[in-house]
Amino acid sequence: MAVPKRRSSKTKKRQRRSHQALSAPQAGICPNCQAPTIPHRVCPSCGTYKGETFIEVD
Repeated sequence: MAVPKRRSSKTKKRQRRSHQALSAPQAGICPNCQAPTIPHRVCPSCGTYKGETFIEVD
């Protein structure tokens, strides 16, 4: 069974984990109601996507 010969240094450990950082979610603006929305999703405020109404919102 493979066992490390030496302990991993803090630098090597952090270099390995450097790509695991989370990024902030992106927000766009709905062209219909100017509410912040997630890209490529139906707007929760007005129910439109690409100019078409998909859900009826009260």
